[in-house]
Amino acid sequence: MFYLFRSAFLAGVCIGIAGFGYLAEKSIVGAVLFAFGLLTVVHYALKLYTGTAGFIRRGEVGQLLLILMGNIIGCLAVALIARCSPMPLQETAQGVLEGRLAIGPLRGGVLAIGCGFIMTTAVTFARQGKNLPLLFGVPLFIMCGFPHCVADAFYYLCVPLDFWAAHLGDILLFYVAIVLGNFIGCNLYRAVLPDAAQS
Repeated sequence: MFYLFRSAFLAGVCIGIAGFGYLAEKSIVGAVLFAFGLLTVVHYALKLYTGTAGFIRRGEVGQLLLILMGNIIGCLAVALIARCSPMPLQETAQGVLEGRLAIGPLRGGVLAIGCGFIMTTAVTFARQGKNLPLLFGVPLFIMCGFPHCVADAFYYLCVPLDFWAAHLGDILLFYVAIVLGNFIGCNLYRAVLPDAAQS
């Protein structure tokens, strides 16, 4: 379990660094550079929530929650570093969070399904040494506005604390919705075409 947590923590650090780059350059360039985080996660076989949710077996939900916790703590470590940056990262992150909250948890959860689907597709190919779907998939879910629960954790942890204090309930509700949406999207293959998903 300790190894699992350490692996999840490092995965969160990777995504946090990728998110740092995206906040520094919030454009298609930043979206493409974000793929660095997922490439690193796959290369080192680190435990990322959205890279694991589509492949878990029965009885492993507890492990998935531990992975998510480790991912969030890894993001927190990078978010603390981001607060030292002279770039307006906190303001940019707040803009991301405001945009998320504006669509509400229901629509956010539905949109998060798209991200989960893309992530399982990309990871499936990457495990076979084919990284192009990952390189295209990451910018795709970002440009489509599909929330990724680990990337979003980094953005939210960068936001000024007074914003959190004013919107805590809404933030938590939205976050739970996108975690569930990501999980559904990650498992679409297994739900619709179980034989293909196992092959």
